[in-house]
Amino acid sequence: MKTTTHQSATTGFFDLHITGLGYLNRIREVKPKRGEAFWACDIAALNGPADDVGYTRFDCRVSGRDAEVLVKRCRQAVYQGRKVLVGFKLGDLWTDTFVYAKGDKAGQTGVSLKARLLFISWIKVNGEMVYQAPRRDEQGAGNDSPAGSAEQPEAGNGYSAAHSGEAAGSFDSPAMH
Repeated sequence: MKTTTHQSATTGFFDLHITGLGYLNRIREVKPKRGEAFWACDIAALNGPADDVGYTRFDCRVSGRDAEVLVKRCRQAVYQGRKVLVGFKLGDLWTDTFVYAKGDKAGQTGVSLKARLLFISWIKVNGEMVYQAPRRDEQGAGNDSPAGSAEQPEAGNGYSAAHSGEAAGSFDSPAMH
């Protein structure tokens, strides 16, 4: 897991981003009493040495438009018990405290790490690569056209052939196995 901080010269604030890889869990649509519905998921991020892996759980609000489309497509695979491993970028990390209601820790205070899921760089389902985001061209970074987002990358990796249309398909389709 990598944490980066950089200052935006145009807006005058600091970004804190967390990048890593982890397992996608608990994909859900949250419908608050006030405000608009949004998508959320948990990511169990891998950390530590490869021969003794630890996990850090992040409760994420899915904020990136492309990330939302990808998370929705992973929902069926996650609920079928498949291992969905993703490369991710999180932002705006904060903590939330709660009290355990039952179990061995009943009555104790716990802490939940919360963040916004901004970007998914790749997805593997049961070890098979099903999505790879396009490489971000350093020279094309100044291109502000909306076509530089999720539409272009899918053409070269067979992803768009299996999943045409933004809301169509899931990573559980026969074309992905």
